[in-house]
Parts: sequence; structure tokens; C-alpha cells
Amino acid sequence: MTSDGATPAMTRVTAPSGDVMEIPEHEQLVFGRGPDADLVISTDRGLSRRAGMIGTVRGGAWVANLSQTHALYAESDGYQIRLPPMEAPGDPAGGWFMRTGTTLVGSRAMLDEGHAMRVTVLGATGVLPGGRGDPTVGRPDEDSTLLPMYLDPNTKLFLVALLWCRPWLVDSSRTTPLPRTPEIARAALEVTDAHHQLEQFDNDPVFRDRLAARVGEHVKVLRRKINCRELVKSGTRLSDEVVVGVLIEHAIITFTDLSRLSDPSWCSRQEDLWWDRSR
Repeated sequence: MTSDGATPAMTRVTAPSGDVMEIPEHEQLVFGRGPDADLVISTDRGLSRRAGMIGTVRGGAWVANLSQTHALYAESDGYQIRLPPMEAPGDPAGGWFMRTGTTLVGSRAMLDEGHAMRVTVLGATGVLPGGRGDPTVGRPDEDSTLLPMYLDPNTKLFLVALLWCRPWLVDSSRTTPLPRTPEIARAALEVTDAHHQLEQFDNDPVFRDRLAARVGEHVKVLRRKINCRELVKSGTRLSDEVVVGVLIEHAIITFTDLSRLSDPSWCSRQEDLWWDRSR
């Protein structure tokens, strides 16, 4: 139970193969044909390698299209929603929000051939609704849409967000102080094994200020994205605590993302992004 007595949301995803995966609140699942997807669906050529994402948030679940080339569809009784391809890498332009019930998700071919994923949101009472016939299933009204925010893990922006959120991902009481931009910058050096730059950071104030300023620009981008997605009430001051709270509560950054910090291949990709090896 949450502090206000509500049952935490849970999303159950049934793959075309029949395999079942559950996504707890504040977590997300990426699906597609690529081997790096959490749920690999290799049978449909109409899916991209990273086709879409399903995230569980407070009050339900949302589905977003991550592909720049292929559309996704969400279908239940009485409606079918087309989620268009993204126009640029990074953020999906929109998504489909489910409060409860079951929705079929997939490519056009997956739906036509009966091989779509079944995405089921466990209701607030802890009882599964009555499937596709449930009158409360994801109706296409004004309360069903959500502008999600997605950060590509293979970007510098993601690493900044992850390092910013790390103390509160570890400390659920949220009493641990959040790092400031110089601390995030130094942590980025540690993650990318930039030993020479780390020594320079500690001894060269000009280099330290320059790198901290780069991190500060990423922090500004995160604040701007949160405002554009209207993830806080109008007029809310986007303090560090508010921003990190939004990133965690909307499953933009999750506890499982911490494992990336010990993944050599992911850290190597981040190193390529942050540092020019030709210098």
C-alpha cells in the first residue's frame, strides 16, 4: 500500500509467445526485435529493434512508441489508437495511458494476425478487471492520454539524470542530499573511467567549472522537458528535489537503471559520448 492507502499499480505484459512479465510501479519495459530489448519479439519484421516502451506509473500504465520508422497500435473494445513514429531520437511525442483493464499493443500485423501483446493494468482494488470486455478499459477520452517523457539510455542526458537520482533510488526515505552539478560531473568521470580527467578535475578549477557547466546545461534540459510534458502543476518551482522526484515517480529513471553503472559495455558507450579519444 502507498502512504495514501492506494494499492501500487502493477502492469502485466503477455508476449505473443505466452511469456508473462510484470512491471511494478515506477518501472518500465522496452520491447522490440533487437537483442537489447527487455522483451524481444523477433517474429514480426514490422517492429523496430527498439519498438516501444511500457511503463507503470501512479494510477496506471502508459505505452510509448520509440521507433522513428514504424507505428504502434493500442486496441481494445471500441477503439484503436495509432502511436506514430518519433520525429527525432530521444523523446516520444506522445503515448497512450491506461488506467485499468487490458489493451492489445503491437504492430498492425501483430494485431491483424492475433499476435499482439496483452497489456493488463491491475486495478486499484487489487482485482483484475474483466479483460477486453471491461467497460473501464482505456477509453479514448481526455483522461486516457498522457505525454510521457523518455530518456534514451545511450545519451549523456540519461547519465546525468541517473547520477542525479541515484541517492534517492538507493534511499527510499529520500533524506540523502542530492548531488550538485560539480558532484554529478565528478561522478560522470568515475563512471566513464576517465582517470586523467578526474585528476584534472580535482586540481584544475577552470576544467572543473567547464565540466560542471556542461552538466548544468543537461540539468536545464531536464527541467525544460518536465515543464513541456506538464509533469508538475503550473507554477511549481522545479527545485532539485522536485525534478528528481518527477524523474523517479514517472519511471523515467528507475532503480533497475542503477545496474547500468556496473555494465562495462554501457559505461564504454558513455565514455565515447563524453570524451573525444582523438585528443
